[in-house]
Amino acid sequence: MNGLAGFLVRRLIGVVLTLIALSAIIYVVFYVTPGNVAQITCGPRCSPEQVRQVTEQLRLDDPLYLRYWDFLQGIVVGHDYSTGTSVEHCSAPCLGMSYQTGQQVTETILGKLPVSLSLVFGAMVLWLILGVGTGVLSVWRRGRFTERALTAVTLAGIAMPVFVIGLLLMIVVCGQLELLPFPQYVNFSDDPEQWAWNLLLPWLTLALAEAAYFARVTRTSMLETLAEDHIRTFRAYGVGERAVIGRHALRGAFAPVIALNANDFGSAVGGAVLIETLFGLPGIGQELVHAVSVVDLPVVVGMVLVIGFFVVLANAVADVLYALADRRVVLA
Repeated sequence: MNGLAGFLVRRLIGVVLTLIALSAIIYVVFYVTPGNVAQITCGPRCSPEQVRQVTEQLRLDDPLYLRYWDFLQGIVVGHDYSTGTSVEHCSAPCLGMSYQTGQQVTETILGKLPVSLSLVFGAMVLWLILGVGTGVLSVWRRGRFTERALTAVTLAGIAMPVFVIGLLLMIVVCGQLELLPFPQYVNFSDDPEQWAWNLLLPWLTLALAEAAYFARVTRTSMLETLAEDHIRTFRAYGVGERAVIGRHALRGAFAPVIALNANDFGSAVGGAVLIETLFGLPGIGQELVHAVSVVDLPVVVGMVLVIGFFVVLANAVADVLYALADRRVVLA
């Protein structure tokens, strides 16, 4: 346990340092490259005097490192913002105040995040079941028509854009067959059954797009494992093919599947913009697109930072799963 505890501490420190570096990069990119932030915030019709007032209110004349340090302090201990007539406290973790609505960015994100997490978690369960199951079946039936058919379906899934899959499913499942209603997001706390029923089609759309990659990775990893010496030894001792594939070959596919799932989960939290837009889901992807269109920099920075947090966290969890599955990783 000492070795595992040390491994977890090192990974935790790595996560913190990575997030600090990520926040610095995001802050510099969005607050330096756009040009005159005060002019962008105030709008094209603002007078020079109004732009100057916005500059003073946002403290844009301060050096960049002081503004970034102030941003980090807000995340850790909160921040006080002047609204002109009063002072509003933004509790930690404070990611700033929206230029457009005056609402705290953290509140905006917390209002949208459950929708995106509901979409991604549900789709993740489906893409693991469909992807890994298809990969295992392809190996089990290798050299037969089933394998060729599954390979063709997998390639089609990789080549087909996700919005095309979603449109086809809506036309067929909702329109022609009328098996499911057109999705309308319902809060889980209001009606868990309707929450799942209305998210089933978005889950299936995202899962079908991702499952193709998992099927390819699972199939490739299992075929590589089946070619190793210890598998030939198992077969020489009379171990059945079902046990060889289901118990030993599948174990060799765990590592790449864990890595792929970590990357896909982190990126899907912010990358499901097309799914949220297509099905009208009020998640952070759709909100991020709106914030970019109106140049609401605090919202953009806050949401990109949260998306980056999930990417880093997902990869850290994958490292921990590696360590629990193979203790040799702890010693590395």
